[in-house]
Amino acid sequence: MLLVWCVNFDEILLSLGWQDGSRMKCYGSNGSAVIVLHGGPAAFGEADSLAEALSDKFKTYAPWQRRSGDKSLTVAQHVNDLYCLISTRFKAVRPILVGESWGAMLALAYAAEYPDTITSVVLVGCGTFDKASRQKMNEIIQQRTSDAMRTRLSRLEEEITDPEDQTMAWVEITKPIYHYSPIQSSARSCERFDLKGHDETWRDMMCCQEEGVYPQAFAAIKAPVIMLHGDYDPHPGRMTRDTLKQTIPHLEYREFEKCGHAPWLEKDAREEFLAVLIEWIKRHV
Repeated sequence: MLLVWCVNFDEILLSLGWQDGSRMKCYGSNGSAVIVLHGGPAAFGEADSLAEALSDKFKTYAPWQRRSGDKSLTVAQHVNDLYCLISTRFKAVRPILVGESWGAMLALAYAAEYPDTITSVVLVGCGTFDKASRQKMNEIIQQRTSDAMRTRLSRLEEEITDPEDQTMAWVEITKPIYHYSPIQSSARSCERFDLKGHDETWRDMMCCQEEGVYPQAFAAIKAPVIMLHGDYDPHPGRMTRDTLKQTIPHLEYREFEKCGHAPWLEKDAREEFLAVLIEWIKRHV
């Protein structure tokens, strides 16, 4: 398996405002171009293992999104960064976008703004686009939070002073809520979680939804779109599907049993998920 750092492309990305240009990894050397967008927001490297899993069939790119800085991050900024990447790096081809969690939401926002620059869109564990879905997700999270888990979470502020480290500890403690039977990934990131960037980006996404920008803007999406979702994912897949189909009537949906928020890292669902994903990408190239 070929793994290369896109060093020659760093200066171009940085000149376009892509702060983490040096953080884009390329996996594989043959096949269609697939861009894998990580979640979070600001969970750098979270989707690298998915890009790696697809690299036997496609040439995959895993760019890390912009970090926080002096100016508050917005969805529009992330969309513009992705456009700079695609318009500069993929001049001769239209890549496939595969987004996981927040990355799926970013993929939709991009496809709505630049519908003619991509081939198709895959949403993996997509986030929510309405209050009812978020309320349902919160109910599921509360139901799955054990007393022991609540006790450990309540002690985080006393045990860990750094807010970003607290967030990462929270992620580790609450893994049973989001993952059914997870496996360890061979592609792991040691990059610190950008809490400021996460909060700024998510706050802007919520504003966009409240102002009616999303999901209404998704009516402009022309490319084929499929939503791949685990039945154990606390994000209510079928509710989000129904919301998105109001503006993306051609949206396809596939749900996997015994599967949490990251299907490619689930023992029971990984093989089926990757088979479905690979076949779908090939069919829509």
